Amino acid sequence: MKTMVMAIAFLLGALPQAAWAEWKAIEKIETYAISGGTGIELYQSIGANGPKVGVGRAIAYTDFKLTWRRDYQPRGGGCTLASAKPKLIITYRLPKPSGRLPASTQRLWDIFIAGVEAHERVHGAYIVAMVKEIEAVSVGLSAQNDPKCQKVRQELQKHLGRLSQAQRKKGRDFDREEMSEGGNVHRLVLGLVNG
Repeated sequence: MKTMVMAIAFLLGALPQAAWAEWKAIEKIETYAISGGTGIELYQSIGANGPKVGVGRAIAYTDFKLTWRRDYQPRGGGCTLASAKPKLIITYRLPKPSGRLPASTQRLWDIFIAGVEAHERVHGAYIVAMVKEIEAVSVGLSAQNDPKCQKVRQELQKHLGRLSQAQRKKGRDFDREEMSEGGNVHRLVLGLVNG
């Protein structure tokens, strides 16, 4: 878990402070109910009730909604993207026991859920970093002979696709490492299930 917290701090520290101060992601936690009195029962309930991701279910999931206010300015027959202000909402979906847990299970659960949330917040940091990269590549982007600002929009789309794919790959690579045998999430699951 310490590694995940350091990764978040590193990612946020790598962002230009002036840019980070201009806007801030809105972060929300949504929970889904699980039941059980032991670690194995809670984990089985996660398997039955967790968020659907692809063809299966996940323990937790990070999603986001990103919208932009962009100011395209036609200039001398060309067009420049003068500003791009993001509104980013990151939602973390986490399991939550619906009832009171026995003290021994509660201790296991507290460790498990803290680690899972830290894992998801790394995904959130990757998303914030992607948005900052989009912002950096957007502002000042221009095209000649573009009085209707169509060329500059097409050029921006190329960057958006590349940056989005890079963020997804980073997230997949992180999950693969964390969930592999001996990875942080794998150890969290074993700690919950085996005590």
